Amino acid sequence: MNFGFSSAVRLKHGWQFDLVFRTGRRETGELVRLLFVERADGPTQIGVTVGRKIANAAKRSRGRRTMRESFRRLLPWINDEVWIVASLRENGLGKSSKDLYRDIARSLKRRGLMRPDWPGPDWDLDKDGKPCD
Repeated sequence: MNFGFSSAVRLKHGWQFDLVFRTGRRETGELVRLLFVERADGPTQIGVTVGRKIANAAKRSRGRRTMRESFRRLLPWINDEVWIVASLRENGLGKSSKDLYRDIARSLKRRGLMRPDWPGPDWDLDKDGKPCD
């Protein structure tokens, strides 16, 4: 199962994050706050952030890794032409990737950012919607 999360799907520049933070719509979940902008000129791109006031560097790095893993598994089913920035909330720091996956999936579904063929918030499905071995 190779979902991939290449640099082509990541927000890389400060102006991209700034654009999403200033003009994006918000969806607040239990563990993650999502900001997103629908753009008609390119592929879906995702950025992850953890505020400095929330935790020390090691915990922030772990939080970013778990969010990237969650998005990596959701990416095949996220609508095209949207920029998303996920900001980890303080109560999401100690949670697993599965917990963040479910919270992000719920928020994306609520905002209509998931494709109609999405099989649902099951961590153990591959990108074809079949159970993993």
